[in-house]
Amino acid sequence: MKYIFVTGGVVSSLGKGLAAASLGTILERRGLKVTLQKLDPYLNVDPGTMSPFQHGEVYVLSDGAETDLDLGHYERFTHCVLSRENNLTSGQVYETVLMKERRGDYLGKTVQVIPHITDEIKNRIRSVGANSGADILITEIGGTTGDIEGLPFLEAIRQFILEVGPDNAIIMHVTLVPFIKAAGELKTKPTQQSIAKLREIGLQPQVIICRTEMPLDQDVRQKLSMFCNVPLDAVIEAGDVEHSIYEAPLNLREEGLDTIVCRLLRLETPDPDLTEWKRFVQRLIHPKKRVRVAIVGKYVELQDAYKSIYESLAHAGAAQDCAIDIVQVDAEDIEVEGAEKYLQGVAGILVPGGFGERGVEGKIKAAKFARESRTPFLGLCLGMQVASIEFARNACGLENANSTEFDPDTAYPVISMMEEQLDVTDKGASMRLGTWETKIREGTLAHQVYGKNHASERHRHRYEFNQKYREQMEAAGFVISGTSPDGTLVELIELKNHPWFLACQYHPEFQSKPNHPHPLFKAFIAASLANED
Repeated sequence: MKYIFVTGGVVSSLGKGLAAASLGTILERRGLKVTLQKLDPYLNVDPGTMSPFQHGEVYVLSDGAETDLDLGHYERFTHCVLSRENNLTSGQVYETVLMKERRGDYLGKTVQVIPHITDEIKNRIRSVGANSGADILITEIGGTTGDIEGLPFLEAIRQFILEVGPDNAIIMHVTLVPFIKAAGELKTKPTQQSIAKLREIGLQPQVIICRTEMPLDQDVRQKLSMFCNVPLDAVIEAGDVEHSIYEAPLNLREEGLDTIVCRLLRLETPDPDLTEWKRFVQRLIHPKKRVRVAIVGKYVELQDAYKSIYESLAHAGAAQDCAIDIVQVDAEDIEVEGAEKYLQGVAGILVPGGFGERGVEGKIKAAKFARESRTPFLGLCLGMQVASIEFARNACGLENANSTEFDPDTAYPVISMMEEQLDVTDKGASMRLGTWETKIREGTLAHQVYGKNHASERHRHRYEFNQKYREQMEAAGFVISGTSPDGTLVELIELKNHPWFLACQYHPEFQSKPNHPHPLFKAFIAASLANED
């Protein structure tokens, strides 16, 4: 087993996750089996209770784990299917150690950061490696070198590398090489200081990924090589991608990153075949068509809040040689000024998931606009629920119908809390989570889209469609096209007299990949293209 640890320096948001995922892409195409892991220093047990404004989207894995959004990059860029083992937070580490201490597992010893916390971190790294059957484990450490909360992870890595040996583990440090406009120079000192901080801990990177706005000239590369104690060819330029994040693996391959990594880890493999990946990127960069799609959400000002949705739209667009011009619409603006002002002229409308009452009435108005204007509509999770509420109110005469999440006393609870959620008190990891089966009704739009009568999709919700209203709504043209296998949970809805209106209770965006777009997104973009024409 070979191990690559990805650390970051100078500032956050440099793209450690993207660098790790991109390296995974290239190594897979060298014939290696790769898996990835994220170590997050924050004390939350998982990001499930954190606001998207704080942390971006919560990415849900097949086994129901609520994880960091970087795991979305990992799954999209590689073939690996990750589990809760692949995301470890300080909260999980301390929770596990304290539970062991309460049980008496440490036999009365004083419990300390070293060795107990660091041992727990090393155990998780080993466990992922052993259970994945992979050739290489790429582990990203969240945060920035020098952060107090990240020190136990870095110390654990120091110990781990000592145990497995230098031929089996390397450190790849992602750092900022800023361009000072007034001086007209790239500055290497922040990177030098960042790596000096790593050395204080006992870690020496073997590869430096230099995030930069300007090309690295030979003098800068030589300076970084000398002062940071890495070979010249291990100073890798990683400029901002011109068009798409999917260019990153191609750029890093051009810099020779995978060759250096294989040399350091004593791996003999053929050169990577990136032909298919290049074709995908070409379709992204040089599309033949364009289509305008509105996303009506409550976190639109934060790009990472709907990261998987944006990527899924890009995948679906590329499959049809089509660029997606996303129109970000704040649902609260629609509440104040109406849907027509913001949605008139778009070719498709997508309403994503979310929690809490803020902006919900705007999402309901967006669903109403899509239904009445016959604009293609895709609703995800809460998007399905608001579409159901809208139809109940305006097509079935159930005035002020609502979800009990937003109005516990509504006379018409078209959406209500799932029965198994009624006694739940803890918020974290307590929703209906992970992959569940959906039974798809033949003769429906959903069946046409999927091309089969079942699907396995990832969920994250507490509320569901109230089947008490099923008969009344179906009589008015509401179609329940997918349910759980036992028929108790509504999974897919559509409308009879609409060219393309589909909404699902789950999150299809978590299973879309660059060359394998999710069928719902692909069909939605096809319908939007037809509407644009």
